[in-house]
Amino acid sequence: MHPLQPTARPIPTQRTGAPSALPQESPEGYAVVDVETTGLGRTDRVISAGVYRLDAEGEVVDHWYTLVNPERDPGPVWIHGLTTTMLADAPTFPQIAEELAERLRGRVMVAHNALFDWNMISREFSRAGLRAPVEQRLCTMVLSRDLGLPLANGKLATLAQYFGVQQRNAHNALDDARVLAEAFRPSLQLALSGGVPLPLTTCVAVTDLGEDGATPASSASRGSWGSSYRPSRKRLPCPYPNPGRWQQDGPLIQGMRVAITGDTATDREVLEDRAVAAGLHIASSVSRLTSLLVTNEPGSWSGKARKARELGTPVLGEDAFLQLLSDVAPHPGG
Repeated sequence: MHPLQPTARPIPTQRTGAPSALPQESPEGYAVVDVETTGLGRTDRVISAGVYRLDAEGEVVDHWYTLVNPERDPGPVWIHGLTTTMLADAPTFPQIAEELAERLRGRVMVAHNALFDWNMISREFSRAGLRAPVEQRLCTMVLSRDLGLPLANGKLATLAQYFGVQQRNAHNALDDARVLAEAFRPSLQLALSGGVPLPLTTCVAVTDLGEDGATPASSASRGSWGSSYRPSRKRLPCPYPNPGRWQQDGPLIQGMRVAITGDTATDREVLEDRAVAAGLHIASSVSRLTSLLVTNEPGSWSGKARKARELGTPVLGEDAFLQLLSDVAPHPGG
C-alpha cells in the first residue's frame, strides 16, 4: 500500500455534541471487503471475495482472495470476467466460510455500499447454516459524505481518484478491496483527526434467502442484471385513515403509518409487502403523523431514527413487529 497524506485535504471541523469518533469498545481493526456476485438479488451468489485486514490505525495486516464456485450460472461475465470454466474447480462457499470468518472476526467490516456486501455475505453464511461473525460495518460511501468530500458521485473509482489511488483491475474483488483499503486509510485519519463520528452500523444477520421466489439462474442476462436494482414501487394508497400512534402493549391497527430503518433479517421489500397486505401504510420518512418506527437499532444515527427520537415516535424491533403483524386490528371506522 502506498502511504497517503490525508493532511493534504481539508480536515472537517469537530461536530458539537457528536458521539466519539471511536466506538466505545475499540475494534481490533478493520476488514475491508469486496465481493463479486452472480447478480444483485436475494437468490444471487458470491463468486469471489477479497479481504484486506487493517489494524486499528488503518495499516495493512494482510490480504486474502478466493474464487467461489456458485454451483450455478455466474451471471454477468462481461462485468466481473469470471466464467463457468474459471469457477468450476473453485471451492464452494461452505468450503471457504471458516477462512473468511477468521478474517472478519473481531473487526469492523468496511465496504463501498456496505449493505450490499453484508447482505450477500450474510446470506451465504446463512445458507451454510452459519452466522457471519460481523457485529458492525462501515460504508465508505456514507463516510465520504460525512467527511464532506467533494466527490462528483458515489463510485469507488471517484473516491480512489480523490485520494490518488490507482485502480488496476475494476470488478476484481482483490483489487477493489485494495483500492478501498488505500482510500479508507486517509478517510479514517480525516475522521479521527477532525472529530467526525465513524458511521458504524450494527449488522443484523439476513435469514430471508428468498429461495421460494427464486429466479432460474439460466435467465441471467444483461437485462436481468440491470433490473435487479429494484426501484421503489408505487403502492396503492392505504384505504384506511391514520388511527394515530401505536400504543405500547396494544395491537397494530389498520391505517397506521409505519416507517422502517436499518437492517432487517427479513428482506425489506417482503416486510413492507406483509405490512401493506395487513392494511398498514408504509411511510418513507418519519413525521408527527408516523404511528411507529420499526428498527433493530433504535440508537442508530439514521435520519429516521433521529427524527423518531426527536418526536417521541414509538419504536419496535423487527421480531416484535412481525408478531403484531400476525393479528392487526381492523380499523375502528369499519
